[in-house]
Amino acid sequence: MEHIVEKLKKQIVDFTPKARSEKIGVVVTAADGIAEVDGLDGVMMGEMVMFDTGEGESLEENLSGENALLGMALNLEEDTVKVVVLGDAVKVKEGMTVKAMGSILSIPVGPELVGRVVNSLGEVLDGGIPLNTKQRNPIERKAYGVIERKSVSTPLHTGIKAIDGMVPIGRGQRELIIGDRQTGKTVVAIDTIINQLNEPVKDRPICIYVAIGQKESKVARIVQQLRDRGAMDYTIIVSASSSSSAALQFLAPFAGAAIGEYFMDAGKDALVVYDDLSKHAIAYRQMSLLLRRPPGREAYPGDIFYLHSRLLERAARLSDKMGGGSLTALPIIETQENDVSAYIPTNVISITDGQIYLETDLFNKGIRPAINVGVSVSRVGSSAQTKAMKKVAGKLRLELAQFRELEAFVQFSSDLDEDTKRRIEKGKLMVEILKQDKNVPLSFEKEVAIIFIAGSGLFDNADKSKVAEIEKGFFALCESQYAEVLRTIAESKDLSEDSQKILKEAAAAFKAASKELFVTA
Repeated sequence: MEHIVEKLKKQIVDFTPKARSEKIGVVVTAADGIAEVDGLDGVMMGEMVMFDTGEGESLEENLSGENALLGMALNLEEDTVKVVVLGDAVKVKEGMTVKAMGSILSIPVGPELVGRVVNSLGEVLDGGIPLNTKQRNPIERKAYGVIERKSVSTPLHTGIKAIDGMVPIGRGQRELIIGDRQTGKTVVAIDTIINQLNEPVKDRPICIYVAIGQKESKVARIVQQLRDRGAMDYTIIVSASSSSSAALQFLAPFAGAAIGEYFMDAGKDALVVYDDLSKHAIAYRQMSLLLRRPPGREAYPGDIFYLHSRLLERAARLSDKMGGGSLTALPIIETQENDVSAYIPTNVISITDGQIYLETDLFNKGIRPAINVGVSVSRVGSSAQTKAMKKVAGKLRLELAQFRELEAFVQFSSDLDEDTKRRIEKGKLMVEILKQDKNVPLSFEKEVAIIFIAGSGLFDNADKSKVAEIEKGFFALCESQYAEVLRTIAESKDLSEDSQKILKEAAAAFKAASKELFVTA
């Protein structure tokens, strides 16, 4: 008996497990979209795994093609691995076979995606033909370093006068759009995408709109709107709707960044809109709590700041040596009761290169876009403006800020000197000039023309209730009789003295022909 025991002990000491060429594990528990898997030794953080759903005739068939159910390894624990299921989590059962794929989660990228609606895994949602791309990009990737980048200096025109004039956005910048719900945040982003139609085809960026936790009806409406305007010819929609799992909502912005990086690496310009990162943070919190990660402030996990910083840091303008491409990010954050000092808003404000703050009070007063000039800022500044816009909009921001101060002050005073009255009237005119209907972005040369004329005092006696009509009529006159000056501004990106003179002539001609729109002294 002792002889047998000694022999067994020796066998145990000398035992070496056979090396497995494939990493195969077994689901121990599965609940709430999280699977605990045993046996996946050596699996990587963020590695793609596949579940054997049993729907095919063999293991190989279940782990490939249409039957494949994907997952992503996120928690590497002492005995098991916690995997987030990226699909129908109901199919995952205890005892199910899981295979590690040996690569980080990636999605298909390429020009084939343009004009399509896809989910966070690059699967088509628009009912069209399946994608046949040649390349896949990892969902997560280290951002380019300082040496590979160059400074932001080329403007990305939004077609919104107030933004292009006072809070300019450059290609490669990260500009936050922040405000309460129903203040026009998505409208600003969609108008920016539509406005790229006004850019020459060679300068037109590829636009990626990432919908995180939005209603499917809203996403469908945006797709139709872009299609009707012809903007889907250069746009990709990545949708993780409110009915999608928290895991797919978490992956959506990273998928959008990965698609944008393909075009940036090819030397092109890309624009990605994350709508919105508040819902993204909530999806990540839900996922983290289910993974039993320790909760921190407001139950968000400790790495919530790192989550958004590593996403937004991928926006860049590459040096000429790296191809000169750019990826511009427009993240959107929804605030509660105009509180920009809340946890997630302050995080994203500190990561980005400026913010466009939309205020509920201004929106309700009919000032749309409801941009608060005092709080909104672009840390790139006039570096991302053309010479023409710098000339006409240099004092615009200061004048409007002064007007807001005076407007509050004069409520308590009835006797005003002439200078104060003049400033208030000028401020009121500029507020009216900067108002703009949604989905009507203006070309850069028209923005320059109207801001120049308003700043020159030629429209000072305009009837404030008819400013929109005046603007429309002035543009109609310019297009019919002074089209050359608009073309010159668009091509030269400058406002020469000759162009200024012609614009003043056009304004004088319009005033003479439309006296009913102006108040006579």
